[in-house]
Amino acid sequence: MQLTPRTGARTFTRLLTGLLTGLALTTGALTAPAQAASPYERGPDPTDALLEASRGPFSVATQSVSSLVLGFGGGEIYYPTDTSQGTFGAIAISPGYTARWSSLDWLGPRIASHGFVVIGIETNTLYDQPASRGRQLLAALDYLVEDSSLTIRARIDPDRLAVAGHSMGGGGSLEAADDRPSLQAAVPIAPWNSDKSWPGIQVPTMIIGGESDSIAPVSTHSQLFYESIPSSAEKAYLELNGASHFFPQTTNTTMAKSMVAWLKRFVDDDTRYEQFLCPPPSGSAIEEYRHTCPSS
Repeated sequence: MQLTPRTGARTFTRLLTGLLTGLALTTGALTAPAQAASPYERGPDPTDALLEASRGPFSVATQSVSSLVLGFGGGEIYYPTDTSQGTFGAIAISPGYTARWSSLDWLGPRIASHGFVVIGIETNTLYDQPASRGRQLLAALDYLVEDSSLTIRARIDPDRLAVAGHSMGGGGSLEAADDRPSLQAAVPIAPWNSDKSWPGIQVPTMIIGGESDSIAPVSTHSQLFYESIPSSAEKAYLELNGASHFFPQTTNTTMAKSMVAWLKRFVDDDTRYEQFLCPPPSGSAIEEYRHTCPSS
């Protein structure tokens, strides 16, 4: 068909309109919808200053747990006093061999003030081995969500639970994560365990080790644990520059910042905290950081 100037203009317009429509449809198909915020987000948008402060945005109260409780040796609960936020995730933390909760008790209010219920446990005996400490961590979580006499039970989401611990308590957190894959996160700190391989762990796990640890050297403990956990679990390894085995027993900002970010990301599914985990953090306090990079 021969095109006149008028018919040519109409044809060009139709072609251009069709091209633009097709381009819009293609662009729409390739553009992912905006990701909805997690229903478990708690607190304001995070910043370095917020995570490095001695307390987070929530006020915290405490409640003691009797040594007569079944399954573990009692301890201390730290919880946000805010009742307008809905439920909170919970984390149980174990001290190390021959140590009491008081050796780590700065962690209780620090973590709870970011929107978690924390139970720092006393172990049945000071000499309990990692497997026993792992069972006691799980017993403490069960106590939080099942004991009808616990007044704060209604504030805890039973599906958002985590474990952590120092030394043999850290080894115990590996045991607990291996035994209960429904946990949302684990944070072994300077962990010690005679079992070096954990291929069955599927719980997102951050291992924090000390470069100068002579009791649980990272080369024969933390690094081996990290390497044995499958990457499908989501995992990270943070090694603190020059830190000894006892670095968790005094306030450590780098450790606390990464620990809170890990718990917020995986217990609360709060992707606002990915920025503190991936790209990997760096600085003079960090000797090494390995990661799988949390995926949204």
